[in-house]
Amino acid sequence: MLISLLSSAFIYLEFYDYSYPLFNTFLGLLALYLLLDSNTKTWFITGAFTALFWFWWIARSLVHYELLYGVPLVILIIMLSYGLIFAFIAWLSHKVSKLFPKNEALLSLIFKSLGILTLSTIHPFSFDWFKPELMFIESYLGIEKWQFAITLSAMTLTIWRRHFLYLSFIMFAYQPSTYAPLKTDGDIALMTTSTSVKEKWNETLHPEQFQEVFKRIDHAIDTGKTLVVLPESVFPLFLNRSQKLIDTLEEKAKHISIVTGGLYWDGKTPRNSTYIFTNGKITVANKVILVPFGERNPLPDFLSDWINQIFYDGAVDYKASSSVVDYVIDGKTYRNAICFEATSEQLYSKDREGKRPENMIVLSNNGWFTPSTEPTLQKLLLKYYSKKYGTTIYHAINMSDSYMIQKGKVSDIKP
Repeated sequence: MLISLLSSAFIYLEFYDYSYPLFNTFLGLLALYLLLDSNTKTWFITGAFTALFWFWWIARSLVHYELLYGVPLVILIIMLSYGLIFAFIAWLSHKVSKLFPKNEALLSLIFKSLGILTLSTIHPFSFDWFKPELMFIESYLGIEKWQFAITLSAMTLTIWRRHFLYLSFIMFAYQPSTYAPLKTDGDIALMTTSTSVKEKWNETLHPEQFQEVFKRIDHAIDTGKTLVVLPESVFPLFLNRSQKLIDTLEEKAKHISIVTGGLYWDGKTPRNSTYIFTNGKITVANKVILVPFGERNPLPDFLSDWINQIFYDGAVDYKASSSVVDYVIDGKTYRNAICFEATSEQLYSKDREGKRPENMIVLSNNGWFTPSTEPTLQKLLLKYYSKKYGTTIYHAINMSDSYMIQKGKVSDIKP
Protein backbone atom coordinates (compact mmCIF):
# COMPACT_ATOMS: atom_id res chain seq x y z
CA MET A 1 0.00 0.00 0.00
CA LEU A 2 2.85 2.35 0.83
CA ILE A 3 4.55 1.69 -2.52
CA SER A 4 1.23 2.28 -4.32
CA LEU A 5 0.73 5.58 -2.53
CA LEU A 6 4.29 6.70 -3.28
CA SER A 7 4.01 5.84 -6.98
CA SER A 8 0.66 7.65 -7.29
CA ALA A 9 1.43 10.70 -5.16
CA PHE A 10 2.56 12.84 -8.12
CA ILE A 11 -0.97 12.77 -9.58
CA TYR A 12 -2.63 13.98 -6.39
CA LEU A 13 0.07 16.52 -5.62
CA GLU A 14 -0.52 18.00 -9.08
CA PHE A 15 -4.29 17.84 -8.54
CA TYR A 16 -4.02 19.86 -5.32
CA ASP A 17 -1.31 22.14 -6.76
CA TYR A 18 1.39 20.96 -4.32
CA SER A 19 3.73 19.47 -6.89
CA TYR A 20 7.44 20.22 -6.31
CA PRO A 21 10.37 18.65 -8.25
CA LEU A 22 12.45 17.72 -5.20
CA PHE A 23 9.53 16.06 -3.42
CA ASN A 24 8.39 14.21 -6.56
CA THR A 25 11.93 12.98 -7.21
CA PHE A 26 12.25 11.61 -3.67
CA LEU A 27 8.85 9.90 -3.69
CA GLY A 28 9.45 8.28 -7.09
CA LEU A 29 12.88 6.96 -6.13
CA LEU A 30 11.59 5.60 -2.82
CA ALA A 31 8.72 3.83 -4.62
CA LEU A 32 11.14 2.13 -7.05
CA TYR A 33 13.55 1.17 -4.25
CA LEU A 34 10.85 -0.48 -2.15
CA LEU A 35 9.25 -2.22 -5.15
CA LEU A 36 12.48 -3.73 -6.50
CA ASP A 37 13.28 -5.06 -3.02
CA SER A 38 9.88 -6.76 -2.63
CA ASN A 39 8.47 -10.25 -3.25
CA THR A 40 5.78 -11.43 -5.67
CA LYS A 41 2.90 -10.96 -3.23
CA THR A 42 3.90 -7.34 -2.63
CA TRP A 43 4.18 -6.78 -6.39
CA PHE A 44 0.63 -8.03 -6.87
CA ILE A 45 -0.78 -5.75 -4.17
CA THR A 46 1.29 -2.83 -5.47
CA GLY A 47 0.05 -3.30 -9.03
CA ALA A 48 -3.57 -3.61 -7.93
CA PHE A 49 -3.65 -0.52 -5.73
CA THR A 50 -1.48 1.57 -8.05
CA ALA A 51 -4.06 0.87 -10.76
CA LEU A 52 -6.81 1.88 -8.33
CA PHE A 53 -5.15 5.19 -7.45
CA TRP A 54 -4.33 5.97 -11.09
CA PHE A 55 -7.53 4.79 -12.80
CA TRP A 56 -10.45 4.60 -10.34
CA TRP A 57 -12.20 7.35 -12.32
CA ILE A 58 -12.80 5.01 -15.29
CA ALA A 59 -15.68 3.44 -13.38
CA ARG A 60 -17.20 6.87 -12.84
CA SER A 61 -18.40 6.98 -16.45
CA LEU A 62 -20.90 4.21 -15.63
CA VAL A 63 -22.87 6.72 -13.57
CA HIS A 64 -23.97 8.39 -16.81
CA TYR A 65 -25.33 5.06 -18.10
CA GLU A 66 -27.13 4.46 -14.79
CA LEU A 67 -25.04 1.32 -14.25
CA LEU A 68 -23.96 1.92 -10.66
CA TYR A 69 -23.90 -1.82 -9.95
CA GLY A 70 -21.05 -2.10 -12.47
CA VAL A 71 -18.75 0.34 -10.66
CA PRO A 72 -17.20 -2.14 -8.19
CA LEU A 73 -16.89 -4.75 -10.95
CA VAL A 74 -14.98 -2.39 -13.24
CA ILE A 75 -12.70 -1.28 -10.40
CA LEU A 76 -12.03 -4.93 -9.51
CA ILE A 77 -11.15 -5.76 -13.15
CA ILE A 78 -8.77 -2.80 -13.33
CA MET A 79 -7.04 -3.78 -10.07
CA LEU A 80 -6.76 -7.46 -10.99
CA SER A 81 -5.43 -6.68 -14.49
CA TYR A 82 -2.48 -4.65 -13.24
CA GLY A 83 -2.02 -6.74 -10.11
CA LEU A 84 -1.54 -9.87 -12.21
CA ILE A 85 0.81 -8.08 -14.62
CA PHE A 86 2.98 -6.89 -11.74
CA ALA A 87 2.88 -10.32 -10.06
CA PHE A 88 3.88 -12.06 -13.31
CA ILE A 89 6.95 -9.82 -13.67
CA ALA A 90 8.08 -10.59 -10.12
CA TRP A 91 7.29 -14.31 -10.43
CA LEU A 92 9.14 -14.63 -13.76
CA SER A 93 12.13 -12.73 -12.38
CA HIS A 94 12.27 -15.09 -9.42
CA LYS A 95 11.99 -18.23 -11.57
CA VAL A 96 14.60 -17.18 -14.13
CA SER A 97 17.12 -16.00 -11.54
CA LYS A 98 16.77 -19.36 -9.72
CA LEU A 99 18.46 -20.98 -12.71
CA PHE A 100 21.67 -19.11 -11.86
CA PRO A 101 22.20 -19.57 -8.08
CA LYS A 102 25.52 -17.70 -7.99
CA ASN A 103 23.98 -14.50 -9.30
CA GLU A 104 20.40 -15.05 -8.21
CA ALA A 105 19.97 -11.81 -6.25
CA LEU A 106 21.41 -9.58 -8.97
CA LEU A 107 19.54 -11.29 -11.82
CA SER A 108 16.25 -11.04 -9.96
CA LEU A 109 16.73 -7.30 -9.57
CA ILE A 110 17.76 -6.91 -13.22
CA PHE A 111 14.69 -8.77 -14.52
CA LYS A 112 12.41 -6.79 -12.23
CA SER A 113 13.94 -3.55 -13.51
CA LEU A 114 13.47 -4.68 -17.11
CA GLY A 115 9.86 -5.51 -16.28
CA ILE A 116 9.25 -2.01 -14.92
CA LEU A 117 11.00 -0.52 -17.94
CA THR A 118 8.67 -2.36 -20.33
CA LEU A 119 5.44 -1.83 -18.35
CA SER A 120 4.55 1.19 -20.47
CA THR A 121 4.35 -1.09 -23.53
CA ILE A 122 1.76 -3.38 -21.92
CA HIS A 123 -1.77 -2.14 -22.66
CA PRO A 124 -4.62 -4.10 -21.03
CA PHE A 125 -7.70 -3.82 -23.28
CA SER A 126 -5.60 -1.41 -25.46
CA PHE A 127 -5.59 1.18 -22.65
CA ASP A 128 -2.12 2.78 -22.63
CA TRP A 129 -2.16 5.40 -19.88
CA PHE A 130 0.11 3.51 -17.46
CA LYS A 131 3.71 4.72 -17.77
CA PRO A 132 5.88 4.24 -14.65
CA GLU A 133 8.33 6.92 -15.82
CA LEU A 134 5.48 9.44 -15.62
CA MET A 135 6.25 9.62 -11.89
CA PHE A 136 9.19 11.83 -12.81
CA ILE A 137 7.42 14.23 -15.19
CA GLU A 138 7.60 16.94 -12.51
CA SER A 139 10.97 16.06 -11.02
CA TYR A 140 14.70 16.51 -11.55
CA LEU A 141 14.95 13.25 -13.51
CA GLY A 142 14.20 12.76 -17.20
CA ILE A 143 11.32 10.76 -18.62
CA GLU A 144 13.10 9.32 -21.67
CA LYS A 145 13.49 5.52 -21.65
CA TRP A 146 17.28 5.74 -21.40
CA GLN A 147 17.01 8.10 -18.43
CA PHE A 148 14.50 5.81 -16.72
CA ALA A 149 16.83 2.87 -17.40
CA ILE A 150 19.68 4.72 -15.66
CA THR A 151 17.43 5.41 -12.66
CA LEU A 152 16.45 1.73 -12.44
CA SER A 153 20.07 0.65 -12.82
CA ALA A 154 21.13 2.92 -9.96
CA MET A 155 18.39 1.43 -7.78
CA THR A 156 19.40 -2.12 -8.76
CA LEU A 157 23.03 -1.56 -7.78
CA THR A 158 22.04 0.20 -4.55
CA ILE A 159 19.86 -2.71 -3.41
CA TRP A 160 22.29 -5.41 -4.59
CA ARG A 161 25.32 -3.90 -2.90
CA ARG A 162 23.31 -2.46 0.01
CA HIS A 163 25.18 0.81 -0.34
CA PHE A 164 23.62 4.17 -1.15
CA LEU A 165 26.79 5.33 -2.87
CA TYR A 166 25.52 3.70 -6.06
CA LEU A 167 22.47 5.96 -5.93
CA SER A 168 24.74 8.73 -7.20
CA PHE A 169 24.49 7.23 -10.69
CA ILE A 170 21.06 8.83 -11.04
CA MET A 171 22.86 12.10 -11.74
CA PHE A 172 23.24 10.79 -15.31
CA ALA A 173 19.43 10.80 -15.56
CA TYR A 174 19.27 14.41 -14.39
CA GLN A 175 17.05 16.61 -16.53
CA PRO A 176 17.78 20.32 -16.08
CA SER A 177 14.71 22.53 -15.83
CA THR A 178 14.17 25.09 -18.55
CA TYR A 179 13.07 28.49 -17.35
CA ALA A 180 12.71 30.12 -20.76
CA PRO A 181 9.39 31.97 -21.02
CA LEU A 182 6.70 30.24 -23.05
CA LYS A 183 5.82 31.78 -26.37
CA THR A 184 2.06 31.90 -26.12
CA ASP A 185 0.17 32.43 -29.34
CA GLY A 186 -2.04 35.46 -28.77
CA ASP A 187 -3.93 34.84 -32.01
CA ILE A 188 -5.45 31.56 -30.79
CA ALA A 189 -8.51 31.36 -28.54
CA LEU A 190 -9.03 28.07 -26.70
CA MET A 191 -12.63 27.73 -25.61
CA THR A 192 -13.51 26.10 -22.29
CA THR A 193 -17.09 24.89 -21.86
CA SER A 194 -18.90 23.57 -18.79
CA THR A 195 -21.66 21.38 -20.18
CA SER A 196 -22.42 18.22 -18.22
CA VAL A 197 -22.95 14.93 -20.03
CA LYS A 198 -26.64 14.96 -19.17
CA GLU A 199 -27.08 18.46 -20.57
CA LYS A 200 -24.89 17.84 -23.63
CA TRP A 201 -27.07 15.04 -24.95
CA ASN A 202 -30.37 16.74 -24.08
CA GLU A 203 -31.59 17.91 -27.50
CA THR A 204 -33.99 20.43 -25.98
CA LEU A 205 -30.99 22.35 -24.60
CA HIS A 206 -29.03 22.38 -27.88
CA PRO A 207 -30.34 25.72 -29.21
CA GLU A 208 -29.23 27.50 -26.04
CA GLN A 209 -25.87 25.69 -25.98
CA PHE A 210 -25.15 26.42 -29.64
CA GLN A 211 -26.08 30.06 -29.24
CA GLU A 212 -23.56 30.38 -26.42
CA VAL A 213 -20.89 28.78 -28.62
CA PHE A 214 -21.60 31.27 -31.41
CA LYS A 215 -21.36 34.16 -28.93
CA ARG A 216 -17.95 32.93 -27.84
CA ILE A 217 -16.81 32.71 -31.46
CA ASP A 218 -18.04 36.27 -32.02
CA HIS A 219 -16.07 37.41 -28.97
CA ALA A 220 -12.92 35.79 -30.38
CA ILE A 221 -13.52 37.67 -33.63
CA ASP A 222 -14.09 40.98 -31.80
CA THR A 223 -10.83 40.55 -29.84
CA GLY A 224 -8.78 40.06 -33.00
CA LYS A 225 -8.14 36.32 -32.78
CA THR A 226 -7.38 34.44 -35.99
CA LEU A 227 -8.23 30.94 -34.74
CA VAL A 228 -10.76 29.65 -32.22
CA VAL A 229 -10.64 26.06 -30.97
CA LEU A 230 -13.78 24.45 -29.51
CA PRO A 231 -13.90 21.23 -27.40
CA GLU A 232 -14.74 17.70 -28.48
CA SER A 233 -18.35 17.13 -29.61
CA VAL A 234 -19.32 20.67 -28.65
CA PHE A 235 -21.94 20.01 -31.33
CA PRO A 236 -23.20 16.60 -30.11
CA LEU A 237 -24.91 15.66 -33.37
CA PHE A 238 -24.01 14.67 -36.91
CA LEU A 239 -22.73 18.07 -37.93
CA ASN A 240 -22.34 17.10 -41.60
CA ARG A 241 -26.11 16.45 -41.69
CA SER A 242 -26.98 19.79 -40.02
CA GLN A 243 -26.81 22.27 -42.87
CA LYS A 244 -28.07 25.21 -40.81
CA LEU A 245 -25.19 24.86 -38.35
CA ILE A 246 -22.70 24.36 -41.18
CA ASP A 247 -23.93 27.55 -42.86
CA THR A 248 -23.61 29.53 -39.61
CA LEU A 249 -20.08 28.27 -38.98
CA GLU A 250 -19.08 28.98 -42.57
CA GLU A 251 -20.33 32.54 -42.26
CA LYS A 252 -18.33 33.11 -39.07
CA ALA A 253 -15.30 31.41 -40.63
CA LYS A 254 -15.09 34.31 -43.07
CA HIS A 255 -13.65 36.30 -40.13
CA ILE A 256 -11.82 33.63 -38.13
CA SER A 257 -10.63 30.04 -38.59
CA ILE A 258 -12.68 27.57 -36.53
CA VAL A 259 -11.71 24.12 -35.25
CA THR A 260 -14.59 22.34 -33.55
CA GLY A 261 -15.66 18.91 -32.40
CA GLY A 262 -18.75 17.21 -33.81
CA LEU A 263 -20.04 13.84 -34.90
CA TYR A 264 -19.91 12.60 -38.49
CA TRP A 265 -22.24 10.14 -40.22
CA ASP A 266 -21.27 8.50 -43.50
CA GLY A 267 -24.53 6.61 -43.85
CA LYS A 268 -23.25 3.44 -42.17
CA THR A 269 -21.25 4.15 -39.02
CA PRO A 270 -20.74 7.16 -36.74
CA ARG A 271 -17.39 8.87 -36.29
CA ASN A 272 -15.99 11.23 -33.67
CA SER A 273 -14.58 14.08 -35.71
CA THR A 274 -12.90 17.45 -35.90
CA TYR A 275 -14.31 20.01 -38.33
CA ILE A 276 -11.90 22.64 -39.62
CA PHE A 277 -13.31 25.81 -41.19
CA THR A 278 -10.59 27.93 -42.81
CA ASN A 279 -9.98 29.80 -46.07
CA GLY A 280 -13.50 29.06 -47.27
CA LYS A 281 -13.01 25.29 -46.97
CA ILE A 282 -14.35 22.61 -44.62
CA THR A 283 -12.06 19.73 -43.66
CA VAL A 284 -13.18 16.77 -41.57
CA ALA A 285 -10.53 14.88 -39.57
CA ASN A 286 -11.83 11.69 -37.97
CA LYS A 287 -10.51 10.16 -34.78
CA VAL A 288 -7.79 7.55 -35.22
CA ILE A 289 -7.60 5.86 -31.80
CA LEU A 290 -10.94 5.14 -30.16
CA VAL A 291 -11.54 4.89 -26.41
CA PRO A 292 -11.71 1.24 -25.28
CA PHE A 293 -15.29 0.43 -24.20
CA GLY A 294 -16.25 4.10 -24.62
CA GLU A 295 -16.19 4.31 -28.42
CA ARG A 296 -15.26 0.79 -29.41
CA ASN A 297 -15.31 -2.61 -27.76
CA PRO A 298 -11.85 -4.26 -27.75
CA LEU A 299 -13.29 -7.72 -27.00
CA PRO A 300 -13.98 -10.44 -29.63
CA ASP A 301 -17.05 -9.79 -31.79
CA PHE A 302 -19.35 -12.27 -30.02
CA LEU A 303 -18.61 -10.64 -26.65
CA SER A 304 -18.55 -7.14 -28.09
CA ASP A 305 -22.04 -7.45 -29.59
CA TRP A 306 -23.40 -8.86 -26.32
CA ILE A 307 -21.90 -6.06 -24.22
CA ASN A 308 -23.12 -3.38 -26.64
CA GLN A 309 -26.61 -4.88 -26.46
CA ILE A 310 -26.68 -5.13 -22.66
CA PHE A 311 -24.93 -1.92 -21.66
CA TYR A 312 -25.29 0.43 -24.65
CA ASP A 313 -28.82 -0.35 -25.92
CA GLY A 314 -27.45 -2.08 -29.01
CA ALA A 315 -25.47 0.96 -30.23
CA VAL A 316 -22.78 0.27 -32.81
CA ASP A 317 -19.13 1.12 -32.24
CA TYR A 318 -17.62 4.27 -33.67
CA LYS A 319 -15.33 3.88 -36.66
CA ALA A 320 -11.72 5.04 -36.57
CA SER A 321 -9.75 6.70 -39.33
CA SER A 322 -6.93 4.64 -40.80
CA SER A 323 -4.22 7.29 -40.42
CA VAL A 324 -3.41 10.46 -38.49
CA VAL A 325 -4.44 13.76 -40.05
CA ASP A 326 -2.47 16.99 -40.33
CA TYR A 327 -4.08 20.23 -41.47
CA VAL A 328 -2.82 23.74 -42.16
CA ILE A 329 -4.22 27.00 -40.74
CA ASP A 330 -2.55 30.34 -41.52
CA GLY A 331 0.57 28.57 -42.77
CA LYS A 332 1.02 26.46 -39.61
CA THR A 333 0.57 22.68 -39.63
CA TYR A 334 -1.36 21.02 -36.79
CA ARG A 335 -1.73 17.35 -35.95
CA ASN A 336 -5.37 16.49 -35.25
CA ALA A 337 -6.16 14.73 -31.95
CA ILE A 338 -9.38 14.08 -30.06
CA CYS A 339 -9.13 13.43 -26.32
CA PHE A 340 -7.84 9.89 -25.57
CA GLU A 341 -5.75 9.57 -28.72
CA ALA A 342 -3.64 12.63 -27.83
CA THR A 343 -2.18 10.58 -24.97
CA SER A 344 -1.10 7.73 -27.29
CA GLU A 345 2.33 7.31 -28.86
CA GLN A 346 0.85 6.72 -32.32
CA LEU A 347 -0.33 10.33 -32.62
CA TYR A 348 3.27 11.54 -32.39
CA SER A 349 4.50 9.40 -35.27
CA LYS A 350 6.59 10.93 -38.03
CA ASP A 351 4.98 12.34 -41.16
CA ARG A 352 6.02 11.58 -44.74
CA GLU A 353 8.96 13.93 -44.38
CA GLY A 354 10.17 12.10 -41.28
CA LYS A 355 9.18 14.86 -38.86
CA ARG A 356 7.34 14.65 -35.54
CA PRO A 357 4.36 16.99 -35.19
CA GLU A 358 5.51 20.45 -34.11
CA ASN A 359 1.96 21.53 -33.23
CA MET A 360 -1.10 19.60 -32.15
CA ILE A 361 -4.68 20.70 -31.54
CA VAL A 362 -6.50 18.49 -29.04
CA LEU A 363 -10.25 18.56 -28.40
CA SER A 364 -11.53 16.87 -25.22
CA ASN A 365 -14.72 16.25 -23.30
CA ASN A 366 -13.82 15.38 -19.71
CA GLY A 367 -17.44 15.50 -18.58
CA TRP A 368 -17.61 11.71 -18.41
CA PHE A 369 -15.08 11.63 -15.55
CA THR A 370 -15.34 14.90 -13.64
CA PRO A 371 -14.95 15.61 -10.84
CA SER A 372 -11.94 13.28 -10.60
CA THR A 373 -8.19 13.14 -11.19
CA GLU A 374 -8.68 12.16 -14.87
CA PRO A 375 -8.06 15.70 -16.25
CA THR A 376 -4.91 15.90 -14.11
CA LEU A 377 -3.51 12.60 -15.37
CA GLN A 378 -4.43 13.59 -18.92
CA LYS A 379 -2.51 16.85 -18.56
CA LEU A 380 0.53 15.03 -17.12
CA LEU A 381 0.54 12.62 -20.06
CA LEU A 382 0.33 15.50 -22.55
CA LYS A 383 3.24 17.18 -20.75
CA TYR A 384 5.11 13.88 -21.06
CA TYR A 385 4.66 13.74 -24.85
CA SER A 386 5.30 17.45 -25.30
CA LYS A 387 8.59 17.13 -23.44
CA LYS A 388 9.52 13.89 -25.22
CA TYR A 389 8.78 15.03 -28.78
CA GLY A 390 8.89 18.82 -28.54
CA THR A 391 5.27 19.16 -29.65
CA THR A 392 3.35 22.32 -28.75
CA ILE A 393 -0.16 21.26 -27.73
CA TYR A 394 -3.28 23.43 -27.80
CA HIS A 395 -5.99 21.76 -25.72
CA ALA A 396 -9.64 22.89 -25.71
CA ILE A 397 -11.73 21.08 -23.10
CA ASN A 398 -15.25 20.66 -21.84
CA MET A 399 -15.59 20.42 -18.02
CA SER A 400 -12.00 21.37 -17.16
CA ASP A 401 -9.69 24.27 -17.94
CA SER A 402 -8.16 24.59 -21.41
CA TYR A 403 -4.42 25.19 -21.75
CA MET A 404 -1.37 25.19 -23.99
CA ILE A 405 1.67 22.96 -23.39
CA GLN A 406 5.08 23.88 -24.77
CA LYS A 407 8.26 21.87 -24.06
CA GLY A 408 6.43 20.07 -21.26
CA LYS A 409 5.35 23.30 -19.56
CA VAL A 410 1.74 24.40 -19.21
CA SER A 411 0.49 27.87 -20.00
CA ASP A 412 -3.13 28.76 -19.28
CA ILE A 413 -4.87 30.58 -22.12
CA LYS A 414 -7.74 32.44 -20.56
CA PRO A 415 -11.13 32.37 -22.32
